Amino acid sequence: MPDRIHVFGASGGGTTSLAAALAARHGHRHLDTDDFYWLPTDPPYQCPRPRDARLAQLRSALAGSASWIVSGSLCRWGDPLIPEFELVVFLVVPTDVRLARLRAREVQRYGREAIAPGGKLHQTHVEFLDWAGRYDGGGLEMRSRALHEAWLATLPGAVLRLEGDRPIAEQLAQVEASVDA
Repeated sequence: MPDRIHVFGASGGGTTSLAAALAARHGHRHLDTDDFYWLPTDPPYQCPRPRDARLAQLRSALAGSASWIVSGSLCRWGDPLIPEFELVVFLVVPTDVRLARLRAREVQRYGREAIAPGGKLHQTHVEFLDWAGRYDGGGLEMRSRALHEAWLATLPGAVLRLEGDRPIAEQLAQVEASVDA
């Protein structure tokens, strides 16, 4: 298994789950971009950390481990890390599956009452799902399939695409088979 792996795709695509499973199985440290991109707020994910600060924090965290897996989108702000990737895994999952996962995650994370109409996070929840639903048709100005495809085209190293709604065990096997080939 390569020592430095990046797993990314659309929100709700399973990048964090696959990266965590790979890290657990192969002894890598797992880091998620959300932990570096966003300042701690309540509710979370409201205020981005300045670009230079998030990149410096991520670099520092990566320096502490010989083998690591970073999950989440690094497009643009994390470009200086591109030369470090030994493998990039791009997950492509149908929009309806991703949105169902995101709805379930939001209920688990915040509670049904908070995101329901009239709830304190309802508007944020609706806006987030709207944003996530535009991934496949969005342009280069947002986190989108177009942006991710353009970014992939710039990568110098190995890229593995995993398409479809697949169980984690199957995705693990596909990643392992790709590096054993």
